[in-house]
This record gives sequence, structure tokens and C-alpha cells, in this order.
Amino acid sequence: MRYRAGSRSGRNFSELALQARLRSAKALPRHYKDITLSDCPCVPYIMKFSHLIEINDPLNPLLDTLSREQLWRGLVLRAETPKVFVPYLDKCNILEKSSLSISRELHYGTLVVHDRVTFLPQEQVVYHVPAQNEIPESTLTMTIEEPEPNIFFVRFEYDDGADEAQDSAEAMYNDFRKSAYTESDIDTIRTIREMAEKGELG
Repeated sequence: MRYRAGSRSGRNFSELALQARLRSAKALPRHYKDITLSDCPCVPYIMKFSHLIEINDPLNPLLDTLSREQLWRGLVLRAETPKVFVPYLDKCNILEKSSLSISRELHYGTLVVHDRVTFLPQEQVVYHVPAQNEIPESTLTMTIEEPEPNIFFVRFEYDDGADEAQDSAEAMYNDFRKSAYTESDIDTIRTIREMAEKGELG
């Protein structure tokens, strides 16, 4: 699937799709700081799913062009400063950081999630969530693709390691999750574009 960068969407949290769980209830819980895994049943079910978002559209003169460097910096900031992208994230502790990876501790009320993000500079960001408590292992990969000079796409790939039989059993629910993930990923690009317009990406 392919989407244009100018599409509208909701806020973003792709690592464990916390937002997808909240969307399923049509609104944030009344006391969203009390969110737990049982309140948000989508978290363990990332499934296998891939889609493309178009970044630069040469046919749309109203859309500012992003450079690879700006796009890359935005994707890195999504990992380093997730609160910009996730308004209901209470806290993100960076436990370890190098030029090629960071380890994070994410707090959503009583729900705490640990993950590791690795970087292939100017090309790819990979979020890896190890198995923890009731959350199974999963990955989210964001890859910059350039089929033609300065025509960029970002490919988002989700994988929870489930086999085809498991995915088939969850087919109806997976359709909903795919829609929620797509919307939140589009919003990641929208936020990056807004940051670029403000001069925050160099």
C-alpha cells in the first residue's frame, strides 16, 4: 500500500501501537494515566504488515520538498524525543545511547515498555521490543526508499513473529490495526514535515 505524505491522521505511536488500542475505544480513557496492558488489548498483536508513505510529490507544488538529511533527522528524533510524536507518553528514559542505537524505557501511566532502536544512517531505523511481561517480541522497521532522485518514500514494516495461521485467526482485528498503524505512521511524516517547516531539521 502507498500513501501520500499530505494525508490527515491521528497522533503516532508505532512501537506497540498503544494508540491503536485507544482508537478501538474511540477515545482516550477518562483517566488515561491509568492505562494498563489489559485496558489496551492491541499491544501484543503487531502482526506482519508493510506499507509505503510518499514523501516528495513532484506533481504537488504546494508540498515542500524534504531532503534525505531532513527526513532522516526527523526519523531519528522520533526515536530520541518520542513525546513530540506521542502526546500521551508520560516519560521516556534513554538508558543507553550511541551513534547507532539507543535503549529506551517508555512510561504510559502504569504501563512501562522497554525497547531498543538501531540506526543504519540515512537509510533505516529499527525498533525492537523484546518479550516482556505479557508483551511478545516484535519489530518495526522504517526504511527510506529513493526509486528516483529526490523522490523519497518511507516503508513501514511491522512483524510480531506470528505465523500465517495466527495472522489468519486474527484477520478481522488485523484489518483494524492496519488502518490505525497506517494513520499513525502518516502522522509521523506530517510531524516531521512540520518540524522541517520550522527549521528544526536543518
